[in-house]
Amino acid sequence: MEVVICPSAAVVGELAAAKVARVCRDVGPSVVLGVATGSSPLSLYEHLAAAVAAGDLDLSAASAFALDEYVGLPPGHPESYASVIARTVTEPLRLDPSRVRLPDGNAADVPAACADYERAIAAAGGVDVQILGVGANGHIGFNEPGSSLSSRTRIKTLAERTRADNARFFDSPEQVPTHCLTQGLGTIMAAREVVLVAQGASKADAIAAVVEGPVTASCPGSVLQFHEKATVIVDEQAAAKLRLADEYRHTWANKPSWQSWR
Repeated sequence: MEVVICPSAAVVGELAAAKVARVCRDVGPSVVLGVATGSSPLSLYEHLAAAVAAGDLDLSAASAFALDEYVGLPPGHPESYASVIARTVTEPLRLDPSRVRLPDGNAADVPAACADYERAIAAAGGVDVQILGVGANGHIGFNEPGSSLSSRTRIKTLAERTRADNARFFDSPEQVPTHCLTQGLGTIMAAREVVLVAQGASKADAIAAVVEGPVTASCPGSVLQFHEKATVIVDEQAAAKLRLADEYRHTWANKPSWQSWR
């Protein structure tokens, strides 16, 4: 696991976008992205969009798979992840909408829809780079504490803390759905590279547990310690409880030029 500590939240987005763009260029036009919602990756997407607008990155032939979707929100609801991904990812990155897929949160047969989603990811050749945020309770995707470390796309009940954290996107806390469809931890781990971003003091406990704590279902994101190519990019506030912060800074400052993606 590579841990990069940035001086500000703005630099987190800039560096994370540079990492994702490097993977995209290395893979080529048919790169497959795994995309997350929430506030953490927004700056990353903005920097990628700037590269696309400047002609430095072409994602017109790329595919994308979203991490998750709420269950039961009506089609077109502004806070459905289909709508959020369209606004924050598909349109600004100039992706082909027909190549962007999400789990079907209104499926009549939920297990079949989840199995179909797994097959679609496999048919696309797997995810080349998975973008992640992390919840205050250590969840990635909507894999709440207690999730199987080998889980695949399935329905999950949202923790009350997660619903409370997401209430800011809705008119009232009662409107936040209680269930979601999410890629499993096993699905996320199958991505060839993972880039996790986190900003702010509210994520410090989660980042410490993900990066330096034991690998446990109590902190689902800790499974990334087993990933061959996981990059965690955080600001100083989110890094505040990392015991090895100075070591991470030293390693980053002395990274060989041939390994650099800046």
